[in-house]
Amino acid sequence: MRYSYLKQIAEYMKRFTRVVAAYRYSDTGIRLIFDSDNSWNFEMQRGNSTITIGDAANRGKMYQAPFDVLLAKRFNRSTIQSVALHNEDKIIRITVTQSGAYKSETTILQLEFTGKHTNAIILDKEEQVLEALRHIDADISTRSVRVGQKLANPPTLPFVPKEYPLSDVREFLVQEFRRLSGEKLERLKHEKKSLLVKRLAQLQKHLDALEDEKALLEESQEAQHAGHLVLANLDAINPYAASAEVTDFEGKKVRLQLPSGCSSAAGCAEAFFKRSKKAKQKAIGLHHERHNLEEKIRHHALFIQTVEEARTPEEIALLFPAKGGTSRLKTSDSVAEFWIEGVKVSLGKSEKGNIELLRGAKARDIWMHLKDRPSAHVVITTDKQQLPERLLEAAAKLCVDFSVFEKGRYLVDYTPRREVKIQEGANVLYTNYKTLSVEKG
Repeated sequence: MRYSYLKQIAEYMKRFTRVVAAYRYSDTGIRLIFDSDNSWNFEMQRGNSTITIGDAANRGKMYQAPFDVLLAKRFNRSTIQSVALHNEDKIIRITVTQSGAYKSETTILQLEFTGKHTNAIILDKEEQVLEALRHIDADISTRSVRVGQKLANPPTLPFVPKEYPLSDVREFLVQEFRRLSGEKLERLKHEKKSLLVKRLAQLQKHLDALEDEKALLEESQEAQHAGHLVLANLDAINPYAASAEVTDFEGKKVRLQLPSGCSSAAGCAEAFFKRSKKAKQKAIGLHHERHNLEEKIRHHALFIQTVEEARTPEEIALLFPAKGGTSRLKTSDSVAEFWIEGVKVSLGKSEKGNIELLRGAKARDIWMHLKDRPSAHVVITTDKQQLPERLLEAAAKLCVDFSVFEKGRYLVDYTPRREVKIQEGANVLYTNYKTLSVEKG
């Protein structure tokens, strides 16, 4: 960001007296909440740092690195002592004390918007590094950032920055939030939709290439009928014959092509029955495969629509959680996993996935389903009796988005898994439930 902007922003921030909450909302983003109307976002990406005002949607990942633990410990519910532009550089210093602490501790959050050296550093009152978003060794930079070391100031700017007056600092930061969120949203939509459309095309191609199970069932019936004809005309079948004239069940003479290599009439009949059974089993397998592909195609179509209807970048990020070892269970191809405020939310992509969720959920997990109509099953993995309303609403929205295409208002029932009784397959009865209303589209 421009020095002039940071100078005006730091001056504007002096009106705040408290930090209600402080946390990392992305790999390089820090959010400070000063009050209900002021959720400030400090994006500390190298070469692309920004400050904006705007309340984003639910977090997916909950960061628990030493930096995050200390940030929450020292800045949540803290009292602001000062806000200043440090060293006449693109560095904002926020100095706080922990309110209500037995021993008052002064802590500094130093936000450095210095291009490739952009960083967020937590200091004590002696300006020693307590933690940092990025640790920098002395062999990498002449200005190291290491825990326990005193932080040196960066070199003084070699020029006099130009002034770019802002008529309204707050409005500028709010508009920046909208602009950057809008640009990121469109970029993510294009990127994720392209990926999903490609997967959808592959599934459709696979479906179109499947054999016709109806033709296989007809083949099975014909082979079975031929086997019965052979048993009814044993005397007319010669060993190793290619064909035989037999009498059908209506008394008509027909020419029957026989399986090759049959040494007896009984062997011919057995070969026909084996052919019938094989064709039938293949038809059944194809039917299941077709049904599975059709459910996957429907899920991907709903997925694409959900991405199209997303209103914030955070909504899309929630739909595509980073892969990692966060789940103890082996990921199923029939179940989608999402993370909301650090809590795992699982969704059945198909009937098979719904059954897996029902069987694998624990008694205190929260189960969700659309009221009085077929839908994906959703399970919130938790041992807590009370969950934040935002988490419940976000999970209910997933249930709606991956169940119906039509826009409108839908009711979603939810209850602990112990209140759900499986009837058959994914059909259930449930009691002691509550209901949320969700708007789609």
